[in-house]
Amino acid sequence: MSFTTRSLQTAIDKIHANIEPIGKEMNELDGRLGDGDLGVTLINGFNNLAKVRDDLPDDFGMALLSAAKAITAVSGSSFGTLMATALMAAAKSTKGQTSIDQTALPELLESAQNAMISRGGANLGDKTMLDVMDAVIKAIRQSPKTGKDMLAASQVAADQTLAAFRDKPNKIGRARVYSEKSVGLDDPGMMALKRLLDCLAD
Repeated sequence: MSFTTRSLQTAIDKIHANIEPIGKEMNELDGRLGDGDLGVTLINGFNNLAKVRDDLPDDFGMALLSAAKAITAVSGSSFGTLMATALMAAAKSTKGQTSIDQTALPELLESAQNAMISRGGANLGDKTMLDVMDAVIKAIRQSPKTGKDMLAASQVAADQTLAAFRDKPNKIGRARVYSEKSVGLDDPGMMALKRLLDCLAD
């Protein structure tokens, strides 16, 4: 299996088809610990991605870069910035390629993760989407090398990470101000990443 611009377009289509209910859920969850605008960020971002999806170039790296620009154009939130940062990091390492073998996915995600850590200042263990991403990377490395199995392993890893961090406090961002209140609640960013994975599995 390999990833192409068509794969990216399919992912955009699947997420966009479900983004309204996901956005509503994320706004409610984020409202307990933050600005309550995470859902708006996701809705605006994927609505704009849907507008540009037909114009994405065959060069996979350039397609990722175009996707990053589409998100940046409609989002000023930290989550939107980190999404764009991740896409730009992946774009840098795949520019000039029209097909990416699935065996390269863990390294691609790791480069995106490192870029988000550098940009956002969070660390693993702070109860953010980085912790879900780290678990997903590890699961993909250990899973059978088929796309379906890798996605299933990613979903399990995301669920397990959410459960492991649920009773821990948030250590960064606006949620850190309400660290005691955050105990027992899922981090909005972590849950958002889980919901996006669920869309891809449908």
